[in-house]
Amino acid sequence: MKKNKNHKLTGFTPLFLVSFFLIVMPSITTAENSHSSKVLDSEIQTLKNEVLKLNRDLFILEEELLFPISTQITVFVSLDIGEFFSLDSVQLKIDGTQIANYLYTEREVDALKRGGVHQLYIGNIRQGSHELSAFFTGKGPHERDYSRAATISINKTDEPKYVELKIVDLTMKQQPTFDIKVWEPEI
Repeated sequence: MKKNKNHKLTGFTPLFLVSFFLIVMPSITTAENSHSSKVLDSEIQTLKNEVLKLNRDLFILEEELLFPISTQITVFVSLDIGEFFSLDSVQLKIDGTQIANYLYTEREVDALKRGGVHQLYIGNIRQGSHELSAFFTGKGPHERDYSRAATISINKTDEPKYVELKIVDLTMKQQPTFDIKVWEPEI
């Protein structure tokens, strides 16, 4: 009897092809999935960056709408050294109306001692003359309760107004001083 070589090859070929597809196709599919996954990750990252940029632009627009430059006032708090005064809170009034009251944590006071600046208030006031008062409470020399106030008259123009409430140690007197400084915009 003659053996049919084609018959053996014919039986072997489908088994080989099935085995080939079972082994090779998942790796091809995985490679395609990996490639499409990388493309998808790249597109998601691009979209995230665009959303962040849009959010930043919206924040800037919101501030411009809520606090137009012609009526804007921003008040900051800073602390120089802080040996003779440990800040607990600051209360801010404009023309006798309380506009801000902030209670500081130990971490925030530590950040101020290391040169940080805290934005206490941003808001709107009419153009003209105003009285700004700041009330500071905390622990003074010898761990005694300490409460002081500082007042200044400011003239609001059509330019933004920046005010710094600065707590400075006077080493000669071993006392803190509370200064209010108005920053004029550079022209």
